[in-house]
Amino acid sequence: MVVSTTALLVGLVLPSLQTARQQAQGTVCLSQLRQMAIAAQSYSNVYDGHYPIAYYNRRKGTVPYFYAWDFTTWKDWSDATNPNRVQPGLLWMGQTIEKIQQCPAFRGPDNSLADPHTGYNYNTSYIGLNDILSPLNSARTDEVRRPSKTVLFGDGQCTDGGANKYMRAPFSHPGDTLLPDSARHAGAQGYRHLGRTNVAFCDGHARSWRAIHTETDPLAKDILDSHNATNDVQIGFLSANNDIYDLK
Repeated sequence: MVVSTTALLVGLVLPSLQTARQQAQGTVCLSQLRQMAIAAQSYSNVYDGHYPIAYYNRRKGTVPYFYAWDFTTWKDWSDATNPNRVQPGLLWMGQTIEKIQQCPAFRGPDNSLADPHTGYNYNTSYIGLNDILSPLNSARTDEVRRPSKTVLFGDGQCTDGGANKYMRAPFSHPGDTLLPDSARHAGAQGYRHLGRTNVAFCDGHARSWRAIHTETDPLAKDILDSHNATNDVQIGFLSANNDIYDLK
């Protein structure tokens, strides 16, 4: 009788503890996203009003460097045994606690060489951009018409279990054509916080977001819908069009 009662009590308590743990993770995640938004504003104050560029490649001598918004990575290939090197990326201007880039609720792999932490993505479609397409620089803060309604950072997650750190709008536009439309689901959001995803906006505030959309290229939509039909953590876009991602 005592054993069965104890088992019953454990069965009642464990779900509550699990929910409390997930709520705590969501709170930490929101705090980290707010810090990222503040860091983006600080960066723009230094760099003529520009947000950090999402990524670009440069070579210093014989060493290739990959500069990304979250981490800068490089390796001296003159000796294949040399380790991969990493430091805080453009957003942090080289200085931060690296673990801030790890969503506490995400356990999947990173999608870039040597990144020690992962889980978040950055609006690459309209804000971060890259140095290959036109314009050759990131967006400026004064180009964002609705800062409180334009997404900046969020919980990135892919259907392959990883986290693509480059957030994509559901539909391409002339400044965002490197990623094929059929692969745009790779830059979607993970709804891993009790059925919600966390989002930081250009004005610096962060919030939990419930609405999920899979409207995009038909092939990408099929991949998302198939994943969501069989997985607890849903993956999708924040809006049915590009409105929450673009600058207007």
